[in-house]
Amino acid sequence: MRSQFTKRPLRHLCLTVLAALVGGSAVAQQGATGTSFVENFDTLDTARWYISDGWDNGAHQNCTWSKNQVGVADGSLELTFERKTLGKRDYVCGEIQTRKRFGYGTYEVRMKSAEASGLNSAFFTYIGPTDKQPHDEIDFEVLGKDTSRVQLNQYISAKGGNEKLVNVPGGASSQLNDYAFVWEKDRLRYFINGRMVHEVTDPAKIPPNAQKIFLSLWGTDTLKDWMGAFSYAAPSKMQIDRIAFTAAGDACQFKESVACTLN
Repeated sequence: MRSQFTKRPLRHLCLTVLAALVGGSAVAQQGATGTSFVENFDTLDTARWYISDGWDNGAHQNCTWSKNQVGVADGSLELTFERKTLGKRDYVCGEIQTRKRFGYGTYEVRMKSAEASGLNSAFFTYIGPTDKQPHDEIDFEVLGKDTSRVQLNQYISAKGGNEKLVNVPGGASSQLNDYAFVWEKDRLRYFINGRMVHEVTDPAKIPPNAQKIFLSLWGTDTLKDWMGAFSYAAPSKMQIDRIAFTAAGDACQFKESVACTLN
């Protein structure tokens, strides 16, 4: 989990004018430049998405990010994990991240996870030291050792410990499921298939900083207590049918969106 790119904000007066011009939601926090979008992955828009390639996240990760593990097929994004030596690792894996940072609003993905012990299929937002910012993060992570559940979590200034496991009806790896979170200054709500499954109202547990959006599939052979003993039998795939961000105050963008039902 890492990022690039940072941009200094304009003066408060300029921000006020800009917010009025774009509906009051594009600049929700300092550094947030991303606006509402829906991505159906008919193609991979590299103006929006940066493909991680040629490095890994550290000793805990047993795969190297590779652009060759990221592709679009039949209207879906596919991130794959397979045995192939690249860099210091014997496996390769896939990740994309937005080029811009996003603030308060509704984040949604429709995806099917990979299934194998030691793998992690993740939809999350992140900002951190690479961007000269504190480590803030909001997570949906499906651990391949048990795809009947998804783990929710937040990091605030690199402090986690907010994990919660939630059942996914029908399983996360057997079908497409909708995952969403609604991020507000004083409230964070998590949803699975349109139903709220967790709510956070403690300000100390809600990240304040604008973040980038990530989709990733990766593995480990060291974090056994968390992700299970790594076991490789064949290539694995994470499938993403749609991802969307609806800025706070903007109209919902598709009929299934959680943003259409918020009050």
